[in-house]
Amino acid sequence: MARPKKNDTKPTANLGFEAKLWLAVDKLRNNMDAAEYKHVVLGLIFFKYIFDSLEEMRAKLMAGESEYA
Repeated sequence: MARPKKNDTKPTANLGFEAKLWLAVDKLRNNMDAAEYKHVVLGLIFFKYIFDSLEEMRAKLMAGESEYA
């Protein structure tokens, strides 16, 4: 089995939930006005930002590189 290159930045896992997620978003959007829908989307974007920040901090803590290590 060939090893992936170190500079290869493509994700290695295909989670397969993207299609289901888009269907759910379409159903939600059909029942809402665009002005209301933006609040849902902005909340999800903020959640994604917080999640990524916590994952980065967790990785630093596990590696012992954080100021809290």
